[in-house]
Amino acid sequence: MALMTLTFESRYLRSNQTVSVVLPDMPRHLDPAAFYAAQQDLKVVWLLHGTFGDHTDWVRKTNVERYAAAKGVVLVMPSALNSNYANWSGFSLGYDMHDHLVHELMPLVHHWLPVSPRREDNFVAGLSMGGRGTVKLAASHPDLFAAAAVLSAAPVDLSGLTHEQLTASTDPMTQRLRGMVDNAGGLDAFLASDENVWRVIDEQAAAGTSLPRMLFACGADDALIHDNLLAFRDHAARIGLDAEFWVEDGYAHEWPFWDLAIRRAFEFFGLPDAETNPF
Repeated sequence: MALMTLTFESRYLRSNQTVSVVLPDMPRHLDPAAFYAAQQDLKVVWLLHGTFGDHTDWVRKTNVERYAAAKGVVLVMPSALNSNYANWSGFSLGYDMHDHLVHELMPLVHHWLPVSPRREDNFVAGLSMGGRGTVKLAASHPDLFAAAAVLSAAPVDLSGLTHEQLTASTDPMTQRLRGMVDNAGGLDAFLASDENVWRVIDEQAAAGTSLPRMLFACGADDALIHDNLLAFRDHAARIGLDAEFWVEDGYAHEWPFWDLAIRRAFEFFGLPDAETNPF
């Protein structure tokens, strides 16, 4: 595989942005000039990192480059700070991560690199915070992705959330949620926004929208499984969501699980093996 680091000025993030991209190697039996001149239209997987991570996480901490080589797909791995892949217009000069992904990075990759812009050739996956970003992209922009893999994350039913609950707790998850509510302009605005993914999925399902197929994967020892994943699994069955739920024993919220899960995700996406074995 070829590993490319792309740095460019982002209009939506108001700063330089660095993205890691993995591209399939040229098969050794082909002519280089002809291969690189051809329109490739390769399938692309958008990989989102978790809290405290960046664009290097997936390549440094998993074997995803090798898995991508076996499938002949392109990987695009952006950096998102701890933004939850949301717009934070009030941060410094503005840090609109969601708009950056949809309206800037995706067009850049689709038009500058040898990848296909078609829905059926685009897939999104992410772990933890990146899992929340993944399901939000899939639910809010179902026309962009054929399938999504949500690793160690799940939508949460926030319909009963109160101001008192937001202010009473000091745990990190509530602190993050409080920041998201403030960023949205208050609790009512937050619940009405696309950050409330549970509600968005409900509305899309009720409208008959063709959502991407979704894989929700979690380690059995992950603390979030009971409050988040299992509750959403039951809800998904009630609304008829096209989703698969996979829980693996012996794993928690950790990289060994995410390495296993991204390989499972590639199979869920239906990505065929590359015609030329790269190994």
